[in-house]
Amino acid sequence: MDTTDGTGSAPGRSALRELDREECLRLIAPGGVGRVAFDDGEGPTVIPVNYVLDGEAVVFRTSLGGRLNWSLTTGLVGAEVRIAFEVDRIDDAEHEGWSVLLRGGAHHLSDDETAAEVVPWPGGEREARVRLTPGEITGRRLYRD
Repeated sequence: MDTTDGTGSAPGRSALRELDREECLRLIAPGGVGRVAFDDGEGPTVIPVNYVLDGEAVVFRTSLGGRLNWSLTTGLVGAEVRIAFEVDRIDDAEHEGWSVLLRGGAHHLSDDETAAEVVPWPGGEREARVRLTPGEITGRRLYRD
């Protein structure tokens, strides 16, 4: 006996739906904690950061001596480094939630560039301000049928 709903999923199970750009931006607009994916010279790595949304750009801060700052530093003025940034909210008990991924060029903000202010949660100095301008914004929502 076939108990699927025609899509291969059993009734009452969770399913995925693609999110459009506007919905992705709405979901991450409150700011909070996201994860930056970058190459630290030894391979891909991911670290959490506090962020704010500034238009469609993501702004976060990091320490000057950290791996993330080192990886985003270039010898060229105005050069950007490609990174990915992900935010999600998952309800493990209900098997529901969403995930948004932004990919694009990131650069250190100069002293003259204005941006929404982000207050880092961890102690210590977080002098380096970074802006990710996404070329691609995608997302998915996991929901109950």
